[in-house]
Amino acid sequence: MPDGTLDISLHEALFGRRSLRRYHPDPVPQSVIEAVLQAATYAPSAHNRQPWRFVVIQSAEDKSGLAQAMGDRLRRDLTADNAPSEVIEADVSRSYDRMTSAPVLVLLCLTMAEMDVYPDPKRQALEQVMAVQSVAMAGQNLLLAAHGQGLGACWMCAPLFCPDVVSEYLGLPTDWQPQGLVAMGYPAQERTKPRKPLGEVVLWR
Repeated sequence: MPDGTLDISLHEALFGRRSLRRYHPDPVPQSVIEAVLQAATYAPSAHNRQPWRFVVIQSAEDKSGLAQAMGDRLRRDLTADNAPSEVIEADVSRSYDRMTSAPVLVLLCLTMAEMDVYPDPKRQALEQVMAVQSVAMAGQNLLLAAHGQGLGACWMCAPLFCPDVVSEYLGLPTDWQPQGLVAMGYPAQERTKPRKPLGEVVLWR
């Protein structure tokens, strides 16, 4: 079992990682979780302010409670969208299962506490975007490090749709803004996904 030491080539990390959503129930050792988080903190960040913050959720009670609270908001939002009831319940159930079946959940948040402050809304909004980008890069480091530890992981954007629910349930500091939730555990599935060819995504000038 991995002991927290990364032992994987960069090529394998970049090209072998996939978003995996099914895990074995085996617990993830503390040393492995800490190694993955440490790797996340070595991401680049705007002004090197390192605006990322992490919440590690392992207890079954908290995973279930958070999933239930987020599911209640999802149900309410989809009901307001006039979605069919069977679609609503399927979405809520799928979300609940993904969160509660993972041995570890890591909530990635951002804080603006140490970011620059501008007097005009345009530059201040861009500063917020810079913090979001920084946290996203930390998330990519986290996903790659998890793969390097033999873990499966999947980034979920659901906290963006209910940040107040997530913050209240977890009792987050007021300046911690939920951005993404990473489910993590030893994988119980394999996946392959094609990538678009460079000709479709690159403009050469």
